[in-house]
Amino acid sequence: QVQLVESGGGPVQPGDSLRLSCVASGSVLRADVMAFYRQVAGQQREFVASVSQGGTKSYSDPVKGRFTITRDNAKTTIWLQMDRLVPTDTAVYYCNAQITSFYDPFESREYWGQGTQVTVSS
Repeated sequence: QVQLVESGGGPVQPGDSLRLSCVASGSVLRADVMAFYRQVAGQQREFVASVSQGGTKSYSDPVKGRFTITRDNAKTTIWLQMDRLVPTDTAVYYCNAQITSFYDPFESREYWGQGTQVTVSS
């Protein structure tokens, strides 16, 4: 089985920084694009940032210039450094990844983590 586990969320004040991590574990043969999404209760889940296995990064406009996504050399862990946080960044942040499993090496599948809450409030 493949698992994505996020960590690092919590309550912070406006202007603070927070670092989220996401680890892909289990029967991971290859992790392609890995990303963070976020969702506010009652709203659709939205894209935040992604990084490909080759290191190509993409950011949504609301976080561009404030958030930085990075990936480890083993390419199964990503981090989201969130700086200058604002109240509208409050959401549950989910990790997402396209992963090929050892048990099904000819097909990649999309996986989601359980989410971690980020609350920005004074």
